[in-house]
Amino acid sequence: MRKIIRRKAYSGLLFNVIFVSLLASFLAATLKLITEHYQSRMFEKTSEHFGLVLFFPLIGFTFIFLLRKFFFNNKPNKGITEIYNTLEKRRNELPIYKIISHYVNGFLTVIFGGSTGVEVSTVVATAAIGSNAYKTTGLAYKYKTEIVGAAVAAGVATLFGSPIAGVFFAIEAISRKFSITILLSAMVAVVVASCFSYFTGAEPVFDLHPQPWSLAALPYLVGLGVIAGLVSVYFTKACLLIKGRFALISNNVHRIVLGSAIVGTLVLLMPQLYGDSYHTVTGYLADTANINFSTSLVWLLLALIISKPLIASVTLGAGGDGGVFAPGIVVGAFLGLVFVLISNHYFGTHLIAINFMIVGMAAVLSGCIHGPLTAIALFTSLSGSTMVLIPIIIGCVVSKYIAKTLYQYSVYSYKA
Repeated sequence: MRKIIRRKAYSGLLFNVIFVSLLASFLAATLKLITEHYQSRMFEKTSEHFGLVLFFPLIGFTFIFLLRKFFFNNKPNKGITEIYNTLEKRRNELPIYKIISHYVNGFLTVIFGGSTGVEVSTVVATAAIGSNAYKTTGLAYKYKTEIVGAAVAAGVATLFGSPIAGVFFAIEAISRKFSITILLSAMVAVVVASCFSYFTGAEPVFDLHPQPWSLAALPYLVGLGVIAGLVSVYFTKACLLIKGRFALISNNVHRIVLGSAIVGTLVLLMPQLYGDSYHTVTGYLADTANINFSTSLVWLLLALIISKPLIASVTLGAGGDGGVFAPGIVVGAFLGLVFVLISNHYFGTHLIAINFMIVGMAAVLSGCIHGPLTAIALFTSLSGSTMVLIPIIIGCVVSKYIAKTLYQYSVYSYKA
């Protein structure tokens, strides 16, 4: 009798994992596609009409506020914290409107220039799919983490075209514990997501082509990891501080206007900060062989490294939807490139820009979310080979160690 009950429970779990993975994959794929399309169109408008970007964030934040007030129970989105709350408390569920709320708000935030990405919006929306599926089907409480984690794994795998990153993110950043059922649920979910992506022709977010590297680069990889850890701590503290300051502004109009003015001004000065900034990173990745040292370029990259965490934090503080995932990757790319330019010019090294950009992206992400396994899996997968696996591991482990040593919290784990 016990075997029959257990078999029935596992069958129910498998069915639900497949079901929520399909829904999560569809959500992630559509949000990614429409955001990329409309972000590109809106960005073109800003280049055609000087100064228009000053008003875009105001429009986006206002739309988000009105939707929250009249359609989403007047409750703000709190990112991945919402997932932790629903997993830690038996009676706490992500309401079904959170699926639409994060989907729409993430889309509006990015296309109107809010300097974050749709990754965290996707993660919480897919988690809400899992939470509601669990609640509707009445699975045993012990499988709640499995269902929510599977939905998130499928969403991340679809967004980045990296199944293994989806598995690690679900375990490392969402469930924060390991069990065989959690692992198997996440693995089934990413298989479903991979099939979905294959049949729909989805493309990875970055097209990376690393080059062979030599052992002489090892000390510089460690150095990049250390700097990435320091930058991750700066990012985390800036995000927590700025969001905290904006939370103290009780007047919604004042908060939206102030946030819009800051975001609009920074994007006007540095258009590379518009939206998720992936367009800028893609441009640098495609042309690393022709990028030469210049003082103006180095200063620009340093300004972007400093400004991206600030503008992303202001975006979130003003009411935008998103998190540190995309901004962390972008900052890492800029950091890797400027590290190579300075090292090659002033110290006569022959570091390979594309390799250090890849390691930089992985290392800063690892330090920001305290998730080295996710970062290693993601960028090894996106690289299409294990050629830079060791450099990625070095950068991610060093960065996470430095970040964790200097500041024990990530944006995900901090509790006010």
